[in-house]
Amino acid sequence: MPTPPPTPPRPARDPDPKPRRPTLDEIFGDVLPDTTKDERDPTPAKTADDWYEQNRPPHHGG
Repeated sequence: MPTPPPTPPRPARDPDPKPRRPTLDEIFGDVLPDTTKDERDPTPAKTADDWYEQNRPPHHGG
């Protein structure tokens, strides 16, 4: 039975490896929403009088 060939020596590790570059997510964070606009419940359209009705003084009734 023949002997197996000797294993080649492993190359030496680079003593000064390049620093790892950060990913875009690590730099900017998660900027995209979890759901898209068409997946969310629609909000009712505001009318021109909504602000006035929400800020009406109590002495004006309502």
